Amino acid sequence: MKMRRLLSAGAALVLAMSAGLAMAQNKPTLNIGYVDGWSDSVATTFVAAQVIKQKLGYDVKLMPVATGIMWQGVATGKLDAMLSAWLPVTHGEYWAKNKDKVVDFGPNFKEAKIGLIVPDYVEAKSIADLKDDKGYKNKIVGIDAGSGVMLKADEAIKDYGLNYKLQASSGAAMTSELGRAYAKNEPIVVTGWVPHWMFAKWKLRFLDDPKGVFGAAETVNSVGSKDLEKKAPEVEAFLKKFSWNSKDEIGEVMLAIQEGAKPEAAAKDWVAKHPERVAEWTAK
Repeated sequence: MKMRRLLSAGAALVLAMSAGLAMAQNKPTLNIGYVDGWSDSVATTFVAAQVIKQKLGYDVKLMPVATGIMWQGVATGKLDAMLSAWLPVTHGEYWAKNKDKVVDFGPNFKEAKIGLIVPDYVEAKSIADLKDDKGYKNKIVGIDAGSGVMLKADEAIKDYGLNYKLQASSGAAMTSELGRAYAKNEPIVVTGWVPHWMFAKWKLRFLDDPKGVFGAAETVNSVGSKDLEKKAPEVEAFLKKFSWNSKDEIGEVMLAIQEGAKPEAAAKDWVAKHPERVAEWTAK
C-alpha cells in the first residue's frame, strides 16, 4: 500500500514536470530585428531579449538587418518586433508606408535627437557661434556620407553661413577623432545623436540650433507585428512598459559593448544589476 502511494506520488511529480515542460515548449520562438551598426539598437534589443527570455520564458532569435528590411519584416510578420523605430521624422517614410500593418507600442527612449556635438569644455553654445571661431579649423567631423545627420549638417552649414567643410568618415572614425581631441582638450565639432555611448564616456553637449535645421527631439519606439498580441500577450504587455529612464541608463550598456563586452553578456550583466527596473517592466 505504501509502495503504491509512493508510485502515485512519483507519477504525479513526473506529470507535473511534463506539463511544465510542455507549457515552456508551447511558447513560440520570437524573431526580433535590430540594426547592427546602431549602438542604441544593439543595446536596447539585447536587454529586452534577456528580459523576454529570463522573465517571460520565450526563446528569442535576434536578426541583424538593414532599416528598410526591419520595417518590412515586422509589417509582413516575418519579424515579431523591433525596438529601433525613430519617429516621427527619421523613419517617417517607413511609418507612413507600414502604419496599418504594424502596432506601435510607444517610446522606449524619449529624448532621441540628432545634431552637432561638442565637448563640454568649449565656449560655443550655438551652431551660429562656430562662424567666428577659428579653433575648429573650419571642419565638422561627420559619419557616413548620405546618412540623415550628414544631410542635415550640410543644410546647417548653408543656413548658418559657415565656411566649414563637412568631413565624411564613419561612426568609428568620428568617435576616434573626438576621443583624440578630448584627450588634448582641443575644440572639435562632430555630427552625432543620442542615445550614443559617447555621452557615457565623455562630457558632451549639443550645440543649440535656433533655426531648427536638425528638427525637434524624436522618440525611439518599439513596434510589433499585428500577430504579436495573440502569439505572445505577455511580451506585448512588456514592450508597452519597456522604456529607458535616460541616456545614462542605456549608455551603461552601450559603453560596456563599446569597450569590448559581447552584447549578450553586457545585457545579462545589466539585467542582473537592475532587478528593480526589470520588475517595473514585467509587473502585471
